[in-house]
Order: sequence, then C-alpha cells, then structure tokens
Amino acid sequence: MPRFLRGSIPSPNIWNTPQIYELENRAVDPEGHAEAAMSAIRSWTGATVLDIGCGTGYHLPALASTAARVIGVEPHEDLVLLARRRCRALRNVEIHTATAQAIPLPGASVDVAVARWAYFFGPGCEPGLAELSRVMRRGGAAFVIDIDTTRGAFGRWFGQSIPAYSARSVENFWSRQGWQTDKLDLRMSFERRADLEAVLRIEFTPAVADLAIAETPGLEIAYPNLLRWKRF
Repeated sequence: MPRFLRGSIPSPNIWNTPQIYELENRAVDPEGHAEAAMSAIRSWTGATVLDIGCGTGYHLPALASTAARVIGVEPHEDLVLLARRRCRALRNVEIHTATAQAIPLPGASVDVAVARWAYFFGPGCEPGLAELSRVMRRGGAAFVIDIDTTRGAFGRWFGQSIPAYSARSVENFWSRQGWQTDKLDLRMSFERRADLEAVLRIEFTPAVADLAIAETPGLEIAYPNLLRWKRF
C-alpha cells in the first residue's frame, strides 16, 4: 500500500534514503546564507510559518525557535512520523500528512511559507501555487529554494542526470507567476568523505555520481541555488 498521498510528486532522494538525506541537510549552507536572505525579505519572528514538503522536519526546530507557530506539510507518511518524532517536544510545531495542493489550513492564515528543493520543475505546480495564494496572509511572503542548474559543477551534474530539464522554461514559468529570483552561493561541507560520496549517489544517476565523486576532492561541494520569492 502506498505510503504517500495521491497527487504528490515522488522525491526519490529523501523518500528512499532519509538517513542519507539527513547527512545532506546537515552539510548544506553551514553559514546560513539562505535563512539570512529570506529573513531580510520577510522575518518570521513571531509569525506563522508553513514548511511545504518538510520531509523529516529538519528545518522545523530552527523555524520554531523564533516563530509563533510552525506548520509542516509532507505527503510521505513515513517522513511525517520522523518529523513528528523530531519535533515532539516543540509545542508550537504541528505536522500534517498533506500535499501542497491541499494544505489543511484556513485561508489567509500564514505569514511565511518556505519550500526547499520541492518545486524544481515549475510547470505543473500551478495547483500548489494556487493553494499557497489561498493560505497566505496579506503582507506575507513565500520562498522557494531550488538548485541553480545553470551554474557550477553541481548544476552540470543535475543536467546530465535529468537532460529533459529546461532551466529557461522553469525560469519563465516563475516569472509569469509573479515571483522574483535571487542567486544563492551555497556550499555543502561534510565531516567524512564517505558521507559526501553517499549524498552524491542519492542525488544523481550512478554514472553521473561516479563522475561527480571523481571531480570532487576533499569534503566540500559548491552548491549554487536560487531563492525564488513572492510577497502577498
């Protein structure tokens, strides 16, 4: 029996290997550039925050440290259980098994929404973005963090793994939807070489992962991203 809701788009890296994806979460952006860029546009201190596609809830405790209320939505039931376990001591956090296109919240109830690596493909996401518009309060802001496939080795590896991906069509999609885009120069930093290699193997096809490992000395990977955002 499926352990995820109908209408969700599979995310093989975290769905199939959440323990390795946890290593990736720990490695990404040790300086906190993404959080700083988002909070400069719209702070979530004292706000109601929605994390769309929250996975195992990795980012929920940090959000909850300053937000008044944090809601995670995730379509994969096993990940929801892990997220609830992670956040069980946090009284201002709630986690729902739900999809982006059916968020279990009333209209105009969210100040800040964040989706990390959940909207790569743009076209087809219209139902989720319509639902996002429904739940956002006036004066709020939504953020989508995606890989920048036009820059660096990581972008090249992504393109080699998913050759049908069109960065131009995706960018045009977001522009038509009224979103703005800023570049983020992030990095991944690992404690062990084995962890770096394991992460590359869940992100790319086997042949591309072998190439990426061969091209990556040491314990760090440049990780260019895009911050897409919209005010409501």
